[in-house]
Amino acid sequence: MDNCIFCKIAAGTIPSKKVYEDEDLIVFHDINPAAPMHLLVVPREHISTLADCTDRHQALLGKMLLLAPKLAGEHGGGYIDGADGPAGGFKSLLNTGPDGGQEVYHLHLHVMGGPRPWRGQR
Repeated sequence: MDNCIFCKIAAGTIPSKKVYEDEDLIVFHDINPAAPMHLLVVPREHISTLADCTDRHQALLGKMLLLAPKLAGEHGGGYIDGADGPAGGFKSLLNTGPDGGQEVYHLHLHVMGGPRPWRGQR
């Protein structure tokens, strides 16, 4: 998409603070973080919203979600995988549509960790 900021970041025409990339995904720090660790997991393919995904996107969505705990652990998100299970933790979020709080219409997964500014919100 010509006007999509995330497509431009994925193409390298807009700089970002990348932490991971492969043939399917790019991950970078959010420019307006809501938590001490706030990363965006973005598919290289332009998909406007989660509601636009089909069965064809099942593997991509799984890859995005499975990457989240690894990223959280590597980037100070408070996730520790130990014998007794995870400690600390992180938040993952997919906003969909205007009422879902989506601001950029390119599918992306927020991975947030550290002290919880959202604590107490319902």
